[in-house]
Amino acid sequence: MSDVELICEKSFSEVDCEIVNRFIEFQQAMIDKNKDKLVEIIADDYKLVHMSGKTQSKSEFIDEVMDGTLNYFKSEIHDPTILHDGEKSASLIADVCLTAKVYGIDGKWTLNTVVSFKKIDGIWKLGDWEN
Repeated sequence: MSDVELICEKSFSEVDCEIVNRFIEFQQAMIDKNKDKLVEIIADDYKLVHMSGKTQSKSEFIDEVMDGTLNYFKSEIHDPTILHDGEKSASLIADVCLTAKVYGIDGKWTLNTVVSFKKIDGIWKLGDWEN
């Protein structure tokens, strides 16, 4: 059973579907605290910009997911749009509703999300996540 729900009525091209599915995998890996999957999905130069403006690297983000500082429970991805910049770069834009306990605060937040993706060795990886 997935804790990630895609709320969308549009259909996607094969490539767009790959990107959306990769983001769903990422969200589920955050919820499951699956370190191996997070390491696989996130590019080494990943940068997360939190709502507060705090910026984290790949290792900082994964460490805080794993130690329970960032606890994700449910994700709803609303009407994602994929924008391409060539064949190896794309962005996913969507409202993402996360139910979480972040830095000790429980809540449900709607994040106006822009996630960059880059194709590395034939695999889509998350580059940056701004919300």
